[in-house]
Amino acid sequence: MPLKAADKAKLLASLEQRFAEYPQRHRGLDWSAVAARLAASPQALLALHGMERTGGEPDVIGVERDGRLCYCDCAAESPAGRRSLCFDQEALEWRKQNKPAGSAMGLAAELGCALLTEAQYRLLQTLGEFDRKTSSWVATPADIRAAGGALFCDRRYGHVFTYHNGADSYYAVRGFRGCVLV
Repeated sequence: MPLKAADKAKLLASLEQRFAEYPQRHRGLDWSAVAARLAASPQALLALHGMERTGGEPDVIGVERDGRLCYCDCAAESPAGRRSLCFDQEALEWRKQNKPAGSAMGLAAELGCALLTEAQYRLLQTLGEFDRKTSSWVATPADIRAAGGALFCDRRYGHVFTYHNGADSYYAVRGFRGCVLV
């Protein structure tokens, strides 16, 4: 279902304001070119609306090799509306007691975004300091996931760390950061 006109206008105003407020995240990009890409991608707008609604504060952090813009969550901490989630549906089904409300991969799919890769997470951390009190699940290689694990990252002691945990674990301060390519 497409965004209502009022929701679309509010989202675009927020994205434009954030774009202007944090120029270091997207050097060399012009808002009018970004806005044109967004206007041509209703699916991306829906995903960004969901990311915004759940506290992600999405912004452009770069351009992919294929020329697509990389929008990701730039909230200082892992988005509040996306915490206390295990990694994926399989982990959610495996957990028998004290199940979380859902999974990071499931909610990302529902929102229309992807979890950041570790490389995207590290790129984000060059543009500011994020997850100093929280942590974020990141896309996990298949071999690690097949062994029951999943990866998450955070910033502590002035450094960015990547860790592993059981995919079925969840914590009040662990969420995920989404990515949408436009």
